[in-house]
Amino acid sequence: MELTVVIVNYRVKYLLEQTLRSVEQAMQGITGEVVVVDNLSGDDSIAFSRERHPQVTYIENQENVGFARANNQAIMQARGEYTLILNPDTIITARCLQEGMAWMRSHPKCGAIGARMMDGNGVFLPESKRAFPTPWVSFCKIFGLSKLFPRSPWFAKYHLRYLSDEEPQCIDILSGAYMLCRTAVLQQLGGFDEDFFMYGEDIDLSYRIVKAGYENWFLPTPMVHYKGESTHKDSMRYVRVFYDAMLIFYRKHFPRFNVIFYPIVKLGVIVRAGLAMAKRLIKRILPTSRKPASESWPWVIISDRPSEVAQVAGIPIFQDSIPPKGNYNVLIDDRDISCGQLIDYIKAHGGIDRLAFHIFADRHGIIISPKMS
Repeated sequence: MELTVVIVNYRVKYLLEQTLRSVEQAMQGITGEVVVVDNLSGDDSIAFSRERHPQVTYIENQENVGFARANNQAIMQARGEYTLILNPDTIITARCLQEGMAWMRSHPKCGAIGARMMDGNGVFLPESKRAFPTPWVSFCKIFGLSKLFPRSPWFAKYHLRYLSDEEPQCIDILSGAYMLCRTAVLQQLGGFDEDFFMYGEDIDLSYRIVKAGYENWFLPTPMVHYKGESTHKDSMRYVRVFYDAMLIFYRKHFPRFNVIFYPIVKLGVIVRAGLAMAKRLIKRILPTSRKPASESWPWVIISDRPSEVAQVAGIPIFQDSIPPKGNYNVLIDDRDISCGQLIDYIKAHGGIDRLAFHIFADRHGIIISPKMS
């Protein structure tokens, strides 16, 4: 068997189904298996997916055991030569798998591969390639120097923005949203460290892959990641969980820096938590009823049957091509194109503020969009 795909699901029923649809298309001609581990979503995610994708293996946990442990349940029984760790809010293509496995076969030292992730509007996600969070790299991240100097090799190593995202790069850290790994290496390392409940597990695993003598690579093959996190990055909960994960990483891999780094991280938590509290306070003092700007934008429907889509989706006025100027919601009918063509379209036309992309899933009669995450 060539490939095992592992997906951990938590309350993203429609996004999960879209991911499974893309995986099925991507695995055409590849011998493999797909395993979905559900962390007690409490909805009908599994029943919904099992009806539409009966060939998938489903593991239903009776509690939310976290990202690391749930992945390990499938990783340790994976039968493929390669294992793809994949988020349930992603869209991949055959190119992702074919180019990734071909790269591993021609690069024996490659232990894991990441892809060029875009959000649902075609904006490149910088977490696609990162450097090890050494004390200096972490200091620049925590105190905002990496944002002030985003192209500096000295200050902006966390997201490696000075490296091209259109060329293969040997990097340090891959995102847990998409990690194509050698199964033997994953199992040898014991999978993810279960001390990490959410955030940091991918950093730790990437670090251990390199310590074991392998390389991590970024390939510029595009994919979509809707980033369906359960917390917002300006929330106090995110601040606490993310920086607690950093402390676990440092206690494990850089114990000699604990005395210096621990107070720096704590100070960073205080600063970030203070900013989060200030934002919440401002929102309470100055409440706003404004809706996202894109909700009032007119629609463009990319389909062979635009009138039919407009009727089902409840869109009264629309155009069937993107005008050169103006703000528009772009709705792509996924009946007419493959997931690979869809991603190519978003990459070619997206990445600009005046367009917001959505997918019309005719099999559900719903619109899948970034705001669902």
